[in-house]
Amino acid sequence: MRKFAALVLAAAVLYVPSAHASAAAAPGTATVAPVQVTGAPAKRFNLIVMGDGYTEADQAKFRADVDRHLNVMWSIEPFKTYRNYINVYRIDIVSGESGVSCDPGLDAPRRTTPLSMGFWGGCNPGSVQRLITMDNAAANRFANLVTGTASGNRQILALANSGTYGGAGGSYATASGSNSMSALISPHELGHSLGGLQDEYDYYQRGVPGGTYTGSEPSSAHHSLLTEQQMLDQRRKWWRWLGEDSESGGPIARYEGGMYYTAGVWRPSRHSMMKTLGYYFDQPSREVMTQRITAKTTLIQDSAPTSAPVGADRVLWIEPMRPVGHALTTTWTVDGKDLPGDADALDLRTLGLTPGTHTVTATVADPTAFVRDPAIRTAMTRSRTWTVDTALTTPPDGVEAGVVSSTPTDRPLGRADVAYVETTHPAAAVPAVTWAVDGRQAGTGTDFDLGAADLPAGSHTLTATLGSTTLTWQVDATAPATGYELSEPLARSGDTYVYNAPFTMKLTGDDDRDGYVVSESRVDGDGWFNYFGWPTSSELPWTFTEEGTVIDSLVYGKLPRGRHTVEYRSIDAAGNYGQAKSFTVTTIAPPPACDRTVTGAHRGPLTVANGVTCLKDAQVTGPVTVKAGASLVTDGGRISGTLTAAGPAAVHLIRTRVDGALSVTGARQLTVVGAELRGAAVLTGNTAPILSGATVKGALACTGNSPAPADLGVPNQVTGAGAGQCGKLSAGVKGKPYEAVQDLRQ
Repeated sequence: MRKFAALVLAAAVLYVPSAHASAAAAPGTATVAPVQVTGAPAKRFNLIVMGDGYTEADQAKFRADVDRHLNVMWSIEPFKTYRNYINVYRIDIVSGESGVSCDPGLDAPRRTTPLSMGFWGGCNPGSVQRLITMDNAAANRFANLVTGTASGNRQILALANSGTYGGAGGSYATASGSNSMSALISPHELGHSLGGLQDEYDYYQRGVPGGTYTGSEPSSAHHSLLTEQQMLDQRRKWWRWLGEDSESGGPIARYEGGMYYTAGVWRPSRHSMMKTLGYYFDQPSREVMTQRITAKTTLIQDSAPTSAPVGADRVLWIEPMRPVGHALTTTWTVDGKDLPGDADALDLRTLGLTPGTHTVTATVADPTAFVRDPAIRTAMTRSRTWTVDTALTTPPDGVEAGVVSSTPTDRPLGRADVAYVETTHPAAAVPAVTWAVDGRQAGTGTDFDLGAADLPAGSHTLTATLGSTTLTWQVDATAPATGYELSEPLARSGDTYVYNAPFTMKLTGDDDRDGYVVSESRVDGDGWFNYFGWPTSSELPWTFTEEGTVIDSLVYGKLPRGRHTVEYRSIDAAGNYGQAKSFTVTTIAPPPACDRTVTGAHRGPLTVANGVTCLKDAQVTGPVTVKAGASLVTDGGRISGTLTAAGPAAVHLIRTRVDGALSVTGARQLTVVGAELRGAAVLTGNTAPILSGATVKGALACTGNSPAPADLGVPNQVTGAGAGQCGKLSAGVKGKPYEAVQDLRQ
């Protein structure tokens, strides 16, 4: 698996405070490293990532932390689509001490670091442990090292050298650098700092209910007191999205809790990123984030001069912004009448304008499906207007057709990307850019939509040629693969598994190219959830339990008893989504707790008269009898004799061999999973019996069970005749032996 690929860096700018001019790596030394530059800072949203508590020896760790945070962010919308709108600069700040203050507790050391970062709101006993604050003035001074940026077009994200969960979102965003969930903390905090979004938590202090909200209608775009009908009637809040499947799971509707209150206020989705890290922004929040990112850019980067009338013998042009996955639309009007087509240049000579003056307008709009609010869409629309005077003559400008900029050629394109080329703009010509895929001409113009080309899986070469200049991109049209590992089940058949206890899942994304691969899963069609390992360590697999696992007052991995479909996929560094595949897990009731445990060899009859007797890998030679009201639980081992149970509370036969006949009548619980029954088996009058993944050498007869026995999707292999309710369970092929790793590739 290739996960960490070095991002291409431009030349670094070194800043050394005067007090340390003789020591290049002294505390406070800062180096500005451009990570991604898509345009002039004045025309872009500039994300400035800086670190605190990273000593000179920690700088490689800081670079790896930044790489992980950014690559996860590029997999999340709307950052994924609007990546080209963002310049990213990394500031490597050398700290004299490793780590930050009060990490993890108030009794931890206070450290002297350039940004003075600290947990507990900067070591404040009245704050909360996970709140990481810093010296904003210091952060701003370091950000000022990035030439061309200012508070209006930039966002600071500061990473603390810490593996403890934490972050904050105010004017600036902070996050711990290396917690298993830290790469999800940073986009959440940017939701606050950049998007102005509020927390959807129903608590402020974890483990302490938030109480009931009693205020007026919140100003928050994603919190409300209104009912769904009131939203529709008044056309307020998220009414345009109501009823749609949420990007983060479930329908967009009205869910109680948010803004640190348990009741009295409602949010749009069950668990968006602003409530639960790991999920996506839901549609209302994504719309706001789209608005905020695009508002920090110049939608029309440049255009033909509009300050004075122009002649009708020239070409007018505009340069729009370039999202990754779609092109902005450009419409032209002459004297208020629409012209056909969508192009970034208009040759006035082709219009046959009547003598006199005319008004020509180019309007650039973003057709993104992320936005439905007309006010936001209007804000994402810009125009340029020219007065055209047919009496004017345009003098030769001497501008030759040439390439000025383009989609970066130093990283592969995704199979659905839109590539672009910006050219010079001669007044008397429209530069002709010709596109080719794998050497075959594929189109003309300044944009090329790879998604529309529908390339087959594999590697491809895209070229754009203008005159003697040819640009070349590698296109990654191969989706990433995802492997999964599950802990050993009781039984399985293909991708269907049965468990009666907690189980673990590990996802492993892989790609045929270098780059960070983000894996994710979803359960029963719920929202896609980023796989970050286990909250306490990214090296540990995810654990599913019936009640979930409580970590720092939050519940992780809760999976109710029953049958569940788990889908999984990955996103590669080029932005390609792997095809979602799935496995099925059925969780059943665990056996009752043991009152008596038998291990090793047991010779002679065994009678269970009361309580719960457990056979753990036991070797029983003789008949086993379970009396009414008593329970028998076996796990492994062998019974060399008959097994008879009449009116038992429970019988659980798990991966056990029974050489004699089996007869179970009137059991309140009957579970036979992965067992080998060498004699005849009779199951009569039992409640919801389970017969799954078992091998039955003799006849199998089932009558009067309510409901009929279930195989949970893992067929049984029955050699003898199957009769009654078990007739249908005798079909199918025995599940293959358990394999620890299923590596499933497209």
